[in-house]
Amino acid sequence: MLGQHWVRVGVVGEVGRFTAPDAARYARGSRVVLRTRRGLEVGDVLSPIEQASGYADGVLLRGVTVEDDLLLARLDRKKAEALDVCQQWLERQGMPAVLLDAEPMLDGSRVFFHFLGEVPEGFDALSDALTDEFRQATGIDKFAETLEHGCGPGCGTDDAENGCKTGSCNTCAVLHACSTKKK
Repeated sequence: MLGQHWVRVGVVGEVGRFTAPDAARYARGSRVVLRTRRGLEVGDVLSPIEQASGYADGVLLRGVTVEDDLLLARLDRKKAEALDVCQQWLERQGMPAVLLDAEPMLDGSRVFFHFLGEVPEGFDALSDALTDEFRQATGIDKFAETLEHGCGPGCGTDDAENGCKTGSCNTCAVLHACSTKKK
């Protein structure tokens, strides 16, 4: 049976059903890395689901690692800068929208901005520029590549190169990044 969990994710606190492909069970309050429709995110486990179904809002990849926490701290520092740039842009444009928060994805693929009111016209270009700035400032591209593809051919299997065998991902740039890769 698939290990499904109710997980709270995002600054809005959306709750969804996430499946751990390895059927692992995570305790309430565990911080986990998720693949959602928006990208890679960190969430908080609310509860394992006893009556799992085939439906899921995404995949629960693994628990948060020390490396993830370091990356999250870096993203949080850049988030403050992004909020300042966005607020200045709104003021220059004379936009009445109220900027509430910014939410970078763990893999740096996107930064989501939350507004009270309508999203300002022409904001997409600024959002894309801020996302590119995030990617460069955090050096997140290598992390995202390792998380997505592992550390090399056969990552997470007994045939792996670079010493990254099943259950012993000590050579990955991100510890346990390849733990969901199987033969």
